[in-house]
Amino acid sequence: MEEFAGLQFRDFTAADVMPFTRIMKRAFDEDARRHLGEESGGPPGYDNGDFLRKWALDPGSAAYAIFKDSVPIGVVIVWINSSHENFLGNIFVDPDLQDQGIGTTIWRFIEQKYPETKVWRTETPGFSKRNHNFYVNKCGFKIVKIEHPGDKYEESYLMEKEMSAAQD
Repeated sequence: MEEFAGLQFRDFTAADVMPFTRIMKRAFDEDARRHLGEESGGPPGYDNGDFLRKWALDPGSAAYAIFKDSVPIGVVIVWINSSHENFLGNIFVDPDLQDQGIGTTIWRFIEQKYPETKVWRTETPGFSKRNHNFYVNKCGFKIVKIEHPGDKYEESYLMEKEMSAAQD
């Protein structure tokens, strides 16, 4: 387990799927309530473990179970490529702990963990204005493309963050 700024990170395992799926469901459902006025919603499998089985346990990803004071609070999944152009696939935090700087701390952990990164890319739903604020204003990403603009469910923001300290 790695300690970083008051949080603990360890590699995500198959035993983590269901405990963290409960947190993921709460986090995504909160987003659906806040931004869509719907009781629930998230990517396929977010509510039954399939999402984390598919992506967090993918041999090509690096996924971390995140704890605060030994209590599970979230997950981050990244893809690290030999080109050093890496992808943030997913990050979620227990909704009871959001808006306290924890997401920013998680992102700082990822940046220091992969200092050779030249560019980070990610994608987030168009409806999730809180995500846009987080990625752009807290983490330094820039919106580079909007896919399916105006579609309540399909609109997606593609974002990038160029890392000036990355070595060639």
